[in-house]
This record gives sequence, C-alpha cells and structure tokens, in this order.
Amino acid sequence: RLHETEVMEAWGKIVGEFIATHSAPVALREGVLYVRVLQPALHYELEQISKAEILRKLKQRFGGRAIRDVRFRVG
Repeated sequence: RLHETEVMEAWGKIVGEFIATHSAPVALREGVLYVRVLQPALHYELEQISKAEILRKLKQRFGGRAIRDVRFRVG
C-alpha cells in the first residue's frame, strides 16, 4: 500500500521545482491524492491544464491502482 510520505517525497520530481514550491500533497485517501495549492492562478493551471499529465506521472511512478485521481485545493 502506498503511503502519503512516499508521494510527498517524490512530489518535486513529478511536478517540477516551481509547482512543488507552490503546492504540496496533504493527503492520500482511497486512491485520491489531495494537493494544497497556494495561489488561485496556479490552481487553475493545475486543474485545467496539467492535471492529466501529473496524474499520468503519478500512475507511472506508483501504479494506476495506488492513485486514481488528483484533487487540487487552494489554501
């Protein structure tokens, strides 16, 4: 079973330095990774443009059943 800390440690490699500086995974529940994003503009970028690519990289690294969705929240 995948643990949240594994995702948190790999986050920067998956999304790149800029996005990692302005966001952080906060929870992994039932295959859904919850990510806190610091700015509304970045939230839009991640949700509308980058989500599919980030999810693909997460599935590639951790397996498709471990993470099936990513949800971004401003906070």
